[in-house]
Amino acid sequence: MARSMNLSVEATPFLRYLDEWYAALPNLALSEVIAGQPERVALFSIDMINGFCKEGPLSSPRVGALIAPVAELFTRAHSFGVRSFVLTQDTHNPNTPEFAAYPPHCIAGTAESQAVVELAQLPFADTITTITKNSLSSHLGTRLDAWLRERPRLDTFIIVGDCTDLCVYSAAMHLRLEANALNLQRRVIVPAAAVDTFDTPVSVARELGIFAHDGDLHHVLFLHHMAQNGVEVVAALT
Repeated sequence: MARSMNLSVEATPFLRYLDEWYAALPNLALSEVIAGQPERVALFSIDMINGFCKEGPLSSPRVGALIAPVAELFTRAHSFGVRSFVLTQDTHNPNTPEFAAYPPHCIAGTAESQAVVELAQLPFADTITTITKNSLSSHLGTRLDAWLRERPRLDTFIIVGDCTDLCVYSAAMHLRLEANALNLQRRVIVPAAAVDTFDTPVSVARELGIFAHDGDLHHVLFLHHMAQNGVEVVAALT
């Protein structure tokens, strides 16, 4: 039998701690990250596609608000000489088992599975690599590992996009844990201002018979968990 909990009381000190931790996140200068060696830096955008930003059952205004800061970060990184850009994007098979957990979304060949126009029409968009994925993972069953093997000089990875607790978490943690397992010197950086997740209030979840999902709590809790495991979580890349 599962142990009973009273999180509304017992977790209060931890929630206060999370508020303090998140508020104290430092900014990090993008120029310091690149440090005159742009060939060592990659910028990954996770799931900045129409189906999460603009239309469809899983689209969210919170995620849509990431478009401007993500596009701006791509533009600034390019101006510093970074040329390793990747968009990993949900592009689902209609029969994916994932649809047992989430409503059908971002099916291959639909507008939902396409990058938002703000990224697709960047002046250097033709140099950006798009990697399709059929799960939360940017690595499993995709060509991302092969892309990385072709670029052994890369050792600094900036991860932006959505969702903090799902696909961003999966991508950042894979890169971090792979480095740990293989003794690789690697930085994995997640700027909190350029990632977010969706919000499903308890009242809405009960009405629809689905899982509730507090966006603020999941965003901060998973950023904290990434930081606890060696991902470099910062407030913003200035």
